[in-house]
Amino acid sequence: MVDESEDNIYLQSFGRRLSALRVQRGLSQEQLAAAAGLQPGEVRGAERGQRDLSVVALADLAQALQ
Repeated sequence: MVDESEDNIYLQSFGRRLSALRVQRGLSQEQLAAAAGLQPGEVRGAERGQRDLSVVALADLAQALQ
C-alpha cells in the first residue's frame, strides 16, 4: 500500500511533467483543459500536485497532448 507522502510525491512529479508537456506544445492551461474536456482548475490543480485526477481525465489529457 502506498502511503500519503508517496502519493504526494507521485502527484507532484506528474504535475511537473504535465506542465512541461503542455508548455512544450504551446498550450495554456485553459486551452489544454478545453481540449481535454476538463475545467481549468482541474489542470491547475494537477500541475500543482494538488489534484488527483480520474483515469478518464488522465486519458483525456493524454489525448489532448498528442
